[in-house]
Amino acid sequence: MPEDHENFYWNMITRQKDIINKKDQLKIKNSKITVIGCGGIGGGAIEMLARMGAENLMIIDKDSFDVSNINRQLMSKYNNIGRSKVQATKDDLLSINPHMKVEVINGELNQDNVEEIINSSAVVIDALDNLISRILVSRCSFELGIPFIHGAVHGTMGQITTFTQDTPKYEELFKLPSYNKDLTEDIVSKIQKLNLNPPPVIGPVPNIVGCLQSFEAVKLLIDKGQVLMAPEVLMFDLLKKEPFYIVKHQI
Repeated sequence: MPEDHENFYWNMITRQKDIINKKDQLKIKNSKITVIGCGGIGGGAIEMLARMGAENLMIIDKDSFDVSNINRQLMSKYNNIGRSKVQATKDDLLSINPHMKVEVINGELNQDNVEEIINSSAVVIDALDNLISRILVSRCSFELGIPFIHGAVHGTMGQITTFTQDTPKYEELFKLPSYNKDLTEDIVSKIQKLNLNPPPVIGPVPNIVGCLQSFEAVKLLIDKGQVLMAPEVLMFDLLKKEPFYIVKHQI
């Protein structure tokens, strides 16, 4: 590691040295974290990971920024309208820390490529906006033994939990019609009917979800604190006086 890189890195994370020791910080630095989606949730997760010292990220998104993204997506700016989300996000990350290794996939995750994309990941963060992709990633993560940190939003509400081989599965927890079934045309059609329209959302909500996911990833990597695991789901509604609460789903 060049000296200027090393000095920059340890100075960058100075304020968290009393919370995370050097050995654990190196795990955060070197572990490959995959974030699927670079929008509202993904932007918050990706930026916080970079600022906490993660230097090995893979980011996936098939879309480009448009003006409607600006209300919530940290990487969307006037000058980024029309640009690939992954490339604009990579540029922003390198402006935070130019020594980062950022792999980008400007395309759609699907049944044929999901294993290849995530198989070398220490953690996968779900910043997706559709159920089919979540099902594909959660199934593959389970098969490969990779923790899958789920996050979703609707309006002023958000939810976060983590799935591993020791927890209920994503489809099981949320009682999806695809659970324990092949993704046939009929099953896919039923799933697609569950999220026909993009949900309403206001700026802070997805960013809170992404920030919380980034910290759950750190807790997993360094085995510190208590990771929020399914069937427990952290939920919040920013319109409430006491917005955060945990729900334990019945399986």
